[in-house]
Amino acid sequence: MAARKGRRRTCETGEPMEAESGDTSSEGPAQVYLPGRGPPLREGEELVMDEEAYVLYHRAQTGAPCLSFDIVRDHLGDNRTELPLTLYLCAGTQAESAQSNRLMMLRMHNLHGTKPPPSEGSDEEEEEDEEDEEERKPQLELAMVPHYGGINRVRVSWLGEEPVAGVWSEKGQVEVFALRRLLQVVEDPQALAAFLRDEQAQMKPIFSFAGHMGEGFALDWSPRVAGRLLTGDCQKNIHLWTPTDGGSWHVDQRPFVGHTRSVEDLQWSPTENTVFASCSADASIRIWDIRAAPSKACMLTTATAHDGDVNVISWSRREPFLLSGGDDGALKIWDLRQFKSGSPVATFKQHVAPVTSVEWHPQDSGVFAASGADHQITQWDLAVERDPEASDVEADPGLADLPQQLLFVHQGETELKELHWHPQCPGLLVSTALSGFTIFRTISV
Repeated sequence: MAARKGRRRTCETGEPMEAESGDTSSEGPAQVYLPGRGPPLREGEELVMDEEAYVLYHRAQTGAPCLSFDIVRDHLGDNRTELPLTLYLCAGTQAESAQSNRLMMLRMHNLHGTKPPPSEGSDEEEEEDEEDEEERKPQLELAMVPHYGGINRVRVSWLGEEPVAGVWSEKGQVEVFALRRLLQVVEDPQALAAFLRDEQAQMKPIFSFAGHMGEGFALDWSPRVAGRLLTGDCQKNIHLWTPTDGGSWHVDQRPFVGHTRSVEDLQWSPTENTVFASCSADASIRIWDIRAAPSKACMLTTATAHDGDVNVISWSRREPFLLSGGDDGALKIWDLRQFKSGSPVATFKQHVAPVTSVEWHPQDSGVFAASGADHQITQWDLAVERDPEASDVEADPGLADLPQQLLFVHQGETELKELHWHPQCPGLLVSTALSGFTIFRTISV
């Protein structure tokens, strides 16, 4: 959340920020700024992050923007919160020319927390602060592979000890790339230099499928059956990939039949090997079982899940809930035990433009995050109920209109596309946007 120039305030439902204005003559009490609510920013006003709202906050640029990425599970341990952090991302670019695109492995390390404000002191203390600042600089290693065509979506899975990336591209193909070599070279500057000089141009996908007859975005690896993959395209078709003994895949040429427009997202069930969910520009969400023939595999349908395109879904790993986000800006939660009713168990409306990404928190069953084309990332907690005597609501009655479950609003990115919680670093969110990557953890989660 953001406040205009004036005193700083903290809001229980979001991010405290201040806006710096060129005109200091009209300073007054701070106002909370949210897109679509209240007056817009005046000319010369600028939102400035309040670091007290973040445990950790870093940004990274990779040249051409990335439409999609995935976090690569690593061997550094689970539930790690000790700073500085290290993490690995696999991402694909959307460059201006098809031949300028890259599939990338990013190693981000030395990620420290937000720094307390400097204290006034002697020259020696200033020198120590400068040395400390140098030691705290975040580091980024980047291994790239040439890729002809913009990359629409990237999803990573481990096949035993082998990491692989499924890549949907605008050229209408889905490819699988082996990632082991990329993970090796980002650990060693000399190996990375040699790789970029001698090897990167030779790296090719280990498997490719062009049977979709057009481009797509939907792709998901099964969390329960290693190597099992689903891909969906803009022509309304979904195909099932089954791994074969020779390290390849058999792709069923018979598409799953049901959707009437583009398949936007796919999610395997976290608890059943053969069940998956899909959402589409036809406004529907469908539940399927691959044990049936593709023409009969659709078991449940909510025909008008949103007012318009359903862009993204996320299947909770801990509860029988499906989360969806649509062009209507709404976030909806579906209880799969009541899916036949066609009604969500909860609807939240904070975003004022299409929702571009949603994801449940991997450890906390009631927490989720969403991003939108309104340049907002929102964090939510279904367990939260506002204290009616909260001082923030008294200070700014406009906050009473916000959903009780809204924990935090992060702003400052441009054209947000995708976000993911880190599965091994509790509360850590990573997002990609036209403005680059953001890695942060808020005080709220």
